[in-house]
Amino acid sequence: MSNLHPHLLQRLHAAVGDSGLVNDSEAKAPYETDWLKKWTGRSSIVVRPADTAQTAAVMRICHETHTPVVTQGGNTGMSGGATPDGSGAQVVLSTVRMNAIRAVDPLNNTLTCEAGVLLANIQAAAQAADRFFPLSLGAEGSCTIGGNLATNAGGIAVLRYGNTRELALGLEVVLPDGRVWNGLRALRKDNTGYDLRDLFIGSEGTLGIITAAVLKLHPRPVARATAWVGARDIEALVGLLAQLRATCGERLVAFEMMSAESLALILAHVTDVRAPLAEEHAFHALIELADTQGDGLAELLEAGLGDALENDTVQDVAVSVNVAQTQSFWKIREGISQAQMRAGKAVKHDIALPISAIAAFAREAGSALRAAQADVRIINFGHLGDGNLHYNVLLPLDTPPDVLAATTAQFNRIVHDIVAAANGSISAEHGVGQLRRDELRHYKSEVEFDLMMRIKQSLDPNQIMNPGKLI
Repeated sequence: MSNLHPHLLQRLHAAVGDSGLVNDSEAKAPYETDWLKKWTGRSSIVVRPADTAQTAAVMRICHETHTPVVTQGGNTGMSGGATPDGSGAQVVLSTVRMNAIRAVDPLNNTLTCEAGVLLANIQAAAQAADRFFPLSLGAEGSCTIGGNLATNAGGIAVLRYGNTRELALGLEVVLPDGRVWNGLRALRKDNTGYDLRDLFIGSEGTLGIITAAVLKLHPRPVARATAWVGARDIEALVGLLAQLRATCGERLVAFEMMSAESLALILAHVTDVRAPLAEEHAFHALIELADTQGDGLAELLEAGLGDALENDTVQDVAVSVNVAQTQSFWKIREGISQAQMRAGKAVKHDIALPISAIAAFAREAGSALRAAQADVRIINFGHLGDGNLHYNVLLPLDTPPDVLAATTAQFNRIVHDIVAAANGSISAEHGVGQLRRDELRHYKSEVEFDLMMRIKQSLDPNQIMNPGKLI
């Protein structure tokens, strides 16, 4: 049961009604643990407002009473950003009941929806209007667009379409004091002051609650061409990426990389997958083109890869000949998170680098990690096309918690120091949450961190929004 003061509980009940409160300990449990089972806390109560007005009412109450609030969407985050702490004092505010698609405008290529809409449902609504919403994640059947916006999620199509930030035109946000900012403008141009939209995107629930958004739609691709390639090293794949960008232009929508160690892990721990190529290679790439015109796409990809084979940039190529083969390629790529969870405990790094610096980073980081631990297992994969690597170190499943914590701190410093020296970022698409909060303080400049704190203090003077996360 809730440990809230009875008067506060009554006020929250009046704001959201019976169906808007989850007060039973067993019913609250799914909201108190993240899907990775890495973070578990206790909430005073789970509040599930049905609309923006109810959300505003809840926030007015919490602001007045200095009650901390953790906003949660589909609870699919990778950094512990939507999990309450262990105090039992925090309210979890779930947006899952705010799940309406308010409007689809095919002429303006926009879709307006509430924060609790599943990403897969947005994709389906766009397709029903003969349009395309390109954000695509492994968790798209369970993550919500509010969470995607709060973490500025990336995914497999960033190379062409950009992060979630680039896919949003306007927002509706409930501020910590319960005021509502209605910025639901479906405009490509609006130079009327500070860009408040971008302030809230990526803020991880620390500045306010995104309750609705206007999203950009695109023409629906009608043709795709997909291939799997094997190469000797990352330099070769970086060269191939540059070549395909030059010859294929915006048709190039995905360029996913993984090391041989990553592929072996997937083949060992994910069912119904097999190696796409007959020979072993040090590095692999999954490449996809898409276009609104159906003619010549496969030929364009085959020609580019043929040139790469001829000049020995890559050593092997498999071009998909049907939908089933394409799906099998993508199942391999999407199986990496599942494989890591089954095989061990991963020290995860979600980093961004200039594409030109990736190969040198991998060499330097690999040498430094092996100097620290000779038998280290490096699982290097990610979105090479936009410079985002998931550079993880896999430890045995039975690694004791204290050893895991010490090793994580050691490996984080090794990897993140090299990233910082290359002017990279220690958080690319998964968010900071509580996983990288202390690391962020180490790598942000004093001026940058001061500016962030001033913004936080201005919008959330009572410090109630997602405490202990991000900053």
